[in-house]
Amino acid sequence: MAFSLLGRLHMPALAMVLAFLVVDWTGSYAIGGVIGATVTTGQAIAGPLRGRAADRSSAPRLLVVTGLGSGLGMAAMVVVSRWVEPAQWWLMLPVALLTGLSHPPITQVGRAIWPRLTDGPAREAAFAVEATLQELLFVITPMLATFVVAAWGPVAAMLSCAAWAALGAAMFAASLLRAGLREAPGEGASGAGKTGSLFRVPGFTSLLLFFALLVGGLIAVDLVLVGWARERGAPELAGLLAMIWAVGSLAGGLVSGGFAARPRLWLRVLLAALGLAALVPALPPITDPGSPWLVGAILLVGGTAIAPTLAACNGRLADLTPVERRSEAFGWMASATTLGGALAAPLAGWMLDISGPAAAAAAAAGLALLGFGFVISHSARASRALPGPEQTSLT
Repeated sequence: MAFSLLGRLHMPALAMVLAFLVVDWTGSYAIGGVIGATVTTGQAIAGPLRGRAADRSSAPRLLVVTGLGSGLGMAAMVVVSRWVEPAQWWLMLPVALLTGLSHPPITQVGRAIWPRLTDGPAREAAFAVEATLQELLFVITPMLATFVVAAWGPVAAMLSCAAWAALGAAMFAASLLRAGLREAPGEGASGAGKTGSLFRVPGFTSLLLFFALLVGGLIAVDLVLVGWARERGAPELAGLLAMIWAVGSLAGGLVSGGFAARPRLWLRVLLAALGLAALVPALPPITDPGSPWLVGAILLVGGTAIAPTLAACNGRLADLTPVERRSEAFGWMASATTLGGALAAPLAGWMLDISGPAAAAAAAAGLALLGFGFVISHSARASRALPGPEQTSLT
């Protein structure tokens, strides 16, 4: 787990560092957004493809090759920004797409190996700890990246991300080799096998839709905090509140990791959605100008459901999919995350523009509640497909 998380260390900072690099080069935030979206598109395409490759071949070898490709792609973006005129910024687009397509499948491989190493409460605890530490990465890494940008500039920050992309993937690959996980898992007896579509597995599609909506709601709240903080003339407040939210998620993940009982996904999703909905009456124009203390308290308490919900979703996905397709399944989950963010960001921005932070928070809660509906649908479909004890674990 440690090497899997270390391999992802640069990922939460990449979008921010790339934005600094492109804006420093072109002076345009819009161009930075386009190039960032191109990288994200490549990552979304690569997610299930790289996951499938990890299921069918040597994951360590794939990690080394894609990590090297990703690092070289980031270095190439630095070269383009230094040697190409800003008016020809579009030359960065194919480099950005190839960089995204080379994204190493560290996340999906890391999550797919837990069902091979353990099961039952120990596996659920592993997913909970992983989700909790992932939250910690999203707190620490952007702070480190901001420090590097401030001290040495965006070029140094991007080259640091490039070096870590290659080194982190290689370290994780080495840890898999030491653990005896060199080869792809064998053919399992369940699900779609090696040839059928995972979307034919009962409950798989609804679980992905839920995850896209939940992540979309979480990303929308980030934008709500930024918009509200700017309206108050204190943009630094957004970072502080986001950190409080992450601390709540960390606490929830640590507590849930000690539970021996199987998680009830529908309950965790409902609690997460209610935590988002609680923000609505605390924000303008319902409460104007709104209290940072109250909003911070809501985020701290509501955040406790986030990491446990993500952990339960990871465990559910592992239950649904055949052992030889799990990396691919987690790759589809990564793509669903990207889709959710791409849909939620403009929705939240539109609601902020026309109605204010409370309306945008309501949209975020609405996405999470809609995701709750997909969880209910997922539980019904998956339960009908599984007998006995497995059926009760899915409710």
